[in-house]
Amino acid sequence: MHPKKNNNLIKYIYLFSALFFLTTLFACDSETPNKNKSYNEKPIEKEFALKLKGIYLPVDTTVNDKIFSIDKSIQYVYCKHNYKPLWINKENKPTKSVEKFLNELKESEYDGLDPEKYNYTWLKKKFDTYAVLDSNNRYFNVADGLMFDTAITKSYLTLAHDLLIGTIIAKTADHIWFTINDSTWNAPELLAKMDSASISLNNFRSSLPSYQLLRKEYERISFLTSDTDLYNNIKRIPDLDSIKGEIIIDSELASIILNIMDVEIPWYSAEDNHVFDTTGEQTVHYEKEQQIANYQYFMGIKPTGIIDKNTLYALSLQPDEILDILAANMERIRWMQKDFGNLYLLVNIPLMELFLRINNNDSLHMRVVVGKPDRPTPTLNATMSNIVINPPWGVPPTILKNDVLPGLKKSGEKYLAKKGLKAYDKKGKVVDATTITARNYRRYTYRQEPGTSNSLGVVKFNLKNPWDIYLHDTPHRGDFVKWFRALSSGCIRVQKPQEMAIYILSVLEKKNFDQTKLSAKIKTHKTESVSLSTKIPVTITYLTAFEDSTGAHIRLLNDVYHHDEQLISMLNGKTDTLIKARL
Repeated sequence: MHPKKNNNLIKYIYLFSALFFLTTLFACDSETPNKNKSYNEKPIEKEFALKLKGIYLPVDTTVNDKIFSIDKSIQYVYCKHNYKPLWINKENKPTKSVEKFLNELKESEYDGLDPEKYNYTWLKKKFDTYAVLDSNNRYFNVADGLMFDTAITKSYLTLAHDLLIGTIIAKTADHIWFTINDSTWNAPELLAKMDSASISLNNFRSSLPSYQLLRKEYERISFLTSDTDLYNNIKRIPDLDSIKGEIIIDSELASIILNIMDVEIPWYSAEDNHVFDTTGEQTVHYEKEQQIANYQYFMGIKPTGIIDKNTLYALSLQPDEILDILAANMERIRWMQKDFGNLYLLVNIPLMELFLRINNNDSLHMRVVVGKPDRPTPTLNATMSNIVINPPWGVPPTILKNDVLPGLKKSGEKYLAKKGLKAYDKKGKVVDATTITARNYRRYTYRQEPGTSNSLGVVKFNLKNPWDIYLHDTPHRGDFVKWFRALSSGCIRVQKPQEMAIYILSVLEKKNFDQTKLSAKIKTHKTESVSLSTKIPVTITYLTAFEDSTGAHIRLLNDVYHHDEQLISMLNGKTDTLIKARL
């Protein structure tokens, strides 16, 4: 191309860019009702606006598209705010909102986050420099003011984002995590409207009661770690590998154990003479056995009141290791939706319990059986769509391969008869069980008819999800008295299915439905599906630190699927999977 023509083209490009800039600027400014009114601006405000417009180009703030990146969020905020400072007042000083935000930023350490990731020390130093009007009448110049204001805005938005969504991509830490965080990213909108009062970061924390309890526990353990005199006086448990056979508790080891327990679980007093398991039942112990049982409960160990190797392992955990567990579980909660609403059903897999909550209060609470470690229950969000009375059971592919095939190889048709299974061909006709072998079994589908011996029991709660996970009754009632209840093939077996069905149908659905009516329907052995007009949100989650039976404290739980190590490693920066990949 000829050089002169090339120069003309460049001029046209610049001219077009300038026109586009002015057009978008007008669109941005049109958001302000007082656009035609003059106001008494300080010089720094005018210079601030001019310089900031050169950094963050105007955007059309009338578009309500989701804003994912922090840079675009900053651009949106300042455009919406007419490029005026957010954190500097008319005296060119930090506003009161800055001090409040910095205090909240410092306390983000109790969320298991690092305040330095959000530039805390630099912001605090700048704030201390300019916060007080001294004899030199010190104030921000334009360059410092611009740097400070935009830095604190970036810090605020980044921290708000991490509190709302998390810092790790969930699926990189847990491949069977399918719970979705559909929370609205409204921090830019809130910040753009900020006046003299700052927008608290609590707006972005989860409403799940466990989250605040986890923060409180994190703060408590953090205080213990900072009290060096306290922990220097408590010797930690010696090498566990050296302990073989019977555990001998001498007076010195007993003193160490009881000191640790006194410090780590002060609210479980030995004088109470009881320990609550997670269903509210009581197991009575006496004297030091009581204290040991309470500690075992707190650490997710079966509360026997007897020191065993699992108890010694728990006692050997350093405070920093406990903090890692708490931080990992706050991160998991951030992977879920922020607001759970007035009605929801929650299943916690490691706890192996179910909660039906209204306004965050337990209306129903019971034990459940979850998937075995080799057939784990995934985390997910779903809606309970209907309740099936006398459900039939169709054998899913996993169970067909892992259970039915070995049974056929061993016993043939006797296995099918024992399990109450009938085989059907593609036309839906019953197949003679004697003709089924390990070679041809895949040609058929298998089903149990309704009845008390059916694998689903007499009540099933259907959930809409692609993994065919649901809640159901079971004929194996003895499993609910066991401490370890990861025994199913993935679905959730419910301890009190009839009670839950009656509650949902009578209280939530307001139907004329009681135990007598349910029992009569069960006796017919006829399948009946009852659709629900009340759509109950169900969250199946994985939390290895959760509220205790009093709802007042956090207790640790058995990491039944061994997911903690990977997540803790990522949170500690050993794997580069930060949320940046999503921005």
